[in-house]
Amino acid sequence: MTKRTQITPTDRASLAFYLLIAVTAAITVGAVHFIAFRAPTEATMGIVQKVFYFHVPSAYAMYLGATACFVGSAGYLAKGTRGWDALAKAGAETAVTMGLMVLISGPLWAAKAWGVYWTWDPRLTTSMLSVLIYVAYVVLRAFSGGGEAERKFAAALGVLGAANLPIIHFSVQKWGGNHPKVITKGGGGLQHPDMKTALMLGFLSFTLIAIVVLWQRARLELAASRLADAEQEAVELGLVEEGNP
Repeated sequence: MTKRTQITPTDRASLAFYLLIAVTAAITVGAVHFIAFRAPTEATMGIVQKVFYFHVPSAYAMYLGATACFVGSAGYLAKGTRGWDALAKAGAETAVTMGLMVLISGPLWAAKAWGVYWTWDPRLTTSMLSVLIYVAYVVLRAFSGGGEAERKFAAALGVLGAANLPIIHFSVQKWGGNHPKVITKGGGGLQHPDMKTALMLGFLSFTLIAIVVLWQRARLELAASRLADAEQEAVELGLVEEGNP
């Protein structure tokens, strides 16, 4: 009699993750193709304007990572479980990755629009500050050790770091500056329907990319935590010597 293979929840999660990767890859390739070949070239700025379709969605993805870091940090401070800690760490790493994309793509656009790669515009300055906060979180987690006190200190930083997010969003309205308003009230808008479609595809692809990064980094962090706990338990039971594999 043939023994049936049972599909565990872990197997289902892995299958869902790989399916998400495939969908994300397909949509991202489609978005790049649409932006490159279907979205019209803007009359004033030319092809450089197409950076917009990557710049704004990457900023949105940075917000998603920062929000995940905030939620995970708050959850860890309240519950103290490794799952919340893994979410916070994954969120910070996602925020750094997407934030660097914002800071790289923005100057490419600014060089054409303003004639300089960087100016201390309120939104640019607050965005850079936010990225540096999450860089500090990642560095803290990497070099301060894995004790509970270190994790709680990092969680407090993750909660406080979220306070800068609304400042970034409203900086243009409150303090002005050179940063353009395109899709907000009073902005220039996207005149051609294909421009709007390109932006929506950019948002969709970067949202999926952020979810993939968050999911994978959280899974790896949880696996590393379980391995560390197993090693510590083995040391306490005298099965292995501390510091030896």
